[in-house]
Amino acid sequence: MFILKNAWISIKRNKGRNILIGIIILIIAWACTITLAIKNTAVDLIDSYKSSYDKEVTISFDRANMMKDFDPSAKEGRENAKEKFDNIANYTISDIESFADSEYIESYYYTYSVGLNGNNIEKAEIESDNDMPNDFGHGKRNNLSSTDFTLTGYSSLDAMSEFINGTYTMSEITDNAWDIAFDGNYVFINEELANYNSLKLNDKIKLEDEDENTYEFEIIGIFKENEEDSQEPMSMFSNSANTLVTNANAITSITNSNEELQTTINPTFIIDSYDNVEKLQNEFYEKGLDENFILQTNEEQATSGVSSIENINSFATTFLTLTLIIGGIVLFVINMINIRERKYEIGVLRTIGISKLKLTMQFVSELVIVSVVALILGAGIGAVSSKGISNSLLKSEIESSNERTEEIDKNFGGEEMNGGMHNRGGARGEMSVKGMPVVEAYDSIDAVVDLKVLLELLGIGLSLVLISSIASMVSIQRFSPLTILKERS
Repeated sequence: MFILKNAWISIKRNKGRNILIGIIILIIAWACTITLAIKNTAVDLIDSYKSSYDKEVTISFDRANMMKDFDPSAKEGRENAKEKFDNIANYTISDIESFADSEYIESYYYTYSVGLNGNNIEKAEIESDNDMPNDFGHGKRNNLSSTDFTLTGYSSLDAMSEFINGTYTMSEITDNAWDIAFDGNYVFINEELANYNSLKLNDKIKLEDEDENTYEFEIIGIFKENEEDSQEPMSMFSNSANTLVTNANAITSITNSNEELQTTINPTFIIDSYDNVEKLQNEFYEKGLDENFILQTNEEQATSGVSSIENINSFATTFLTLTLIIGGIVLFVINMINIRERKYEIGVLRTIGISKLKLTMQFVSELVIVSVVALILGAGIGAVSSKGISNSLLKSEIESSNERTEEIDKNFGGEEMNGGMHNRGGARGEMSVKGMPVVEAYDSIDAVVDLKVLLELLGIGLSLVLISSIASMVSIQRFSPLTILKERS
């Protein structure tokens, strides 16, 4: 009690000096509050970005392994390479289900494609009587495929990457499309194909395989392709003009009725950690995956989007470090000057029997009292200003995220087309957009300056006080009261 009483008396007696110390600590506290708020906000955004990306693994053809023994100059080498390529074991739905049964895999989805011909629908092409290939460029592609249409089935919304990345955008869609899209014979067709055949929503189209088995589908959506280079040279139609989008169950139903149909499967596996990719690949090989396939991840894509926020985080860390170093030096110097000015006071107190420990505690208590008041004021001012500063620095990330989320919503026929898919029930309402974190502007102080920031600020402030108090601690221990009084006289 004696120590605190003397400390308070000393603070009131030396108002000018303590106000100066308080102002310095207040500025340090204000700067640290804003810096910590920005730093913690940036860390939260980085975590949000990284967590929004599923850790994806896809199966890719290993061309390097396929071509390592290939000799293009030898006819025999070319023939061996062709035979090796023809004998590559492709995977099936059963294989995918077997691969997915792993401790490293959390979930999976896939696209399933098959080629079919039209029955009551014509392929989008323009015939020509001159020497140019049919469809003004489609002719070359048609020679590679004996079917009119590619029917692509998605196992889930997450698999619909063309709509997520903006390659496709829904231009028309039925109200209940996303409630029925993944179960039954329903399709989304290209806008060009719809116009070419005078088709509209809820119309029925018929497709057939090479054995003339017929399959009927109902149109529940019309999409368009957005890529600038989506058209082939000398073609009136985009690459996806003859692509029909359905669900994987519909493709499975078709292939079950005709097992001779050639299909293409592209799975994506969601894993628990990128560190387990090599183990997972070996497990796939043990389960029968051909050695000419390898696993690839989206790790680079997942981390590339946070570089700008990491720069802000690094800047905040550097600024915080410099603030603490400069603030600590300034407080140390002021304390040194304070001790020299109060040298006679120390000599008198020591002469009347006050111990060095009590004197040290008194000087430290003075600084702690002034610092706590200044820290509270600095934290309050910083809390008020940090919201705007944080949002200003992270403005581009916030706007980019919101715009991208709205864009994806519109690609699926949301917002303007269906009153906002995020507000709808069914599959779309439950979807989380891959690679897009929920980043919104902070609308309350608590969202930026929370208890964590305040505790960090308190720890920083008290650390600075203790470090700067070293000057008084050392000086008081070294001073001799008789020498001080002698010098004074």
